[in-house]
Amino acid sequence: MRYDYPRSGEDLVRQARRAITIAAWIVLALLVIYLVSGSTVTVGAGERAVVFNRITGVQKTQLDEGLHILWPVVQQPVIYDVKTATYTMSGVAQEGQVQGNDALTALTADGQMVALDMSVRYHVDPEYVWRLHQRVGREYEGKIIRPQVRSHTRMVVSGFKVTDVYSGRRAQIQEQVKARLAEAYKAYDIILDEVLLRDVKFSETFQQTIEQKQVAQQEVQAMEYILDQTRKERDRKIIEAEGTAEAIRLKTQALAENPQLAQYEYVQKLPANVRTVITDSKTILNFGDLFTAIPRQNPEASR
Repeated sequence: MRYDYPRSGEDLVRQARRAITIAAWIVLALLVIYLVSGSTVTVGAGERAVVFNRITGVQKTQLDEGLHILWPVVQQPVIYDVKTATYTMSGVAQEGQVQGNDALTALTADGQMVALDMSVRYHVDPEYVWRLHQRVGREYEGKIIRPQVRSHTRMVVSGFKVTDVYSGRRAQIQEQVKARLAEAYKAYDIILDEVLLRDVKFSETFQQTIEQKQVAQQEVQAMEYILDQTRKERDRKIIEAEGTAEAIRLKTQALAENPQLAQYEYVQKLPANVRTVITDSKTILNFGDLFTAIPRQNPEASR
């Protein structure tokens, strides 16, 4: 049986020091790992990093794509996406950034309400990401993109009548909205790429008016077609009558100038089995009529 003698005070102190040393090394290793991991930042493709210095504030530059070393604790990176993004407002549920009916409503110049489905394509200016971060922050979609679209679109639509929105001037509205938004976004270092006016919905009253108008236009077109056909038929009959009258006039004139033409036409109209003789005394003899006119002698009477 082994007997453990009581340890001396020096042994206990030595063991305590050893444990403290090991713990200190562990803490130091963890601290080094933390500092090293916090001193590097990787900026991905299509991204920029804004550096916030806890002492001097936002640095007036941004980090490009790649690996960068920062001062631990002092410098803090904020990643921004500078690729082209799309913000959509739509009346179709789950189609835009806001769930439910998010169509943009606006009043036309003549007081008609229209609902527009719109999309804007944009990207953050990669050269001035730091300035956007300093002035607006990462919530720029809710603070800049959405409210500016709604405001400027309503301003543009208010200058057009509802019939303009319904007809071919929709492209003109889209271009005016794009021009206004481009200037508004530029002030916040956001570059507008495209504005898409995807759909327009009108009030039920206006829609019924349009449908009634289309039906009336179709009826007018049908009536115009009937009238056009009637005029063409009338013109055809007039031309035909004029042709017949001219033919009669020419025929009458020819008969007056050449009386023998009447005899010729008479002969032409006789049946094929009729024999005729044209004499120089302007007389036409029909042999059938001639023999019919000669009286037959009765044999009984001659006896």
